[in-house]
Amino acid sequence: MDLNTCPVKVTADVISGKWKPLILYFLKSGAKRYGELRRQIPKPSHKVLTQQLRQLERDGIVRRRVYPQVPPKVEYSLSLYGKTLVPILNLMAQWGARHSANKLKSFSESA
Repeated sequence: MDLNTCPVKVTADVISGKWKPLILYFLKSGAKRYGELRRQIPKPSHKVLTQQLRQLERDGIVRRRVYPQVPPKVEYSLSLYGKTLVPILNLMAQWGARHSANKLKSFSESA
């Protein structure tokens, strides 16, 4: 199999990035304004968060909606296509919770 057509690599390429999985995870509950995302994901710089949102928008995963008002209101949400990632995000969250519990259990057993 050609590595460029490997389905796992294709998926990872779209959702990889330090903050993309968190952006997607928070957007799965509904549309968010940029400021809301900044509060939920405070660590990335404005530039990095904006870049990752634009990449997700370019890939058709995230929809950016600008409301014609002053000051401008912009909301980000998962596109219909992006919503197909929700089961993957839910599985990642479940796995992460189990992994954290296992790490904690292993740590307490070795102490």
